[in-house]
Amino acid sequence: MDLSVTSRQKMDGVYIIAPCGRLDTNTYPVLEERVDVVLKEKPHTLVFDMELLDYISSMGVRVVAKAQKAMKPYYGKVVLLNLQPQIQKVFDIIKALPSRQVFSSMNELDDYLDRMQRRVTG
Repeated sequence: MDLSVTSRQKMDGVYIIAPCGRLDTNTYPVLEERVDVVLKEKPHTLVFDMELLDYISSMGVRVVAKAQKAMKPYYGKVVLLNLQPQIQKVFDIIKALPSRQVFSSMNELDDYLDRMQRRVTG
């Protein structure tokens, strides 16, 4: 199965990257290239919407971890959204991200983003 990736800017400084299909050793470069393009914009929040992702290997996890590391110098955050049970299990096992950075729905993510922006704007 192939991997396709879409990305869009949700709001100022917030980008959503949505992989669809199978993220493995053969397909991870597709996601990595898209992440690299988005990271050039220096987003404060990078959302990986995993709703249409069927499988993730260690190389896929590596892309997410690499994005998190790249954003650390400017205090950016990586969050995961809509994880399928098998994808959630992978991240649970390796403890790659704190649970507060995993969201079950777009509404939950929007509430989080609203709270974060209110902290900045007062």
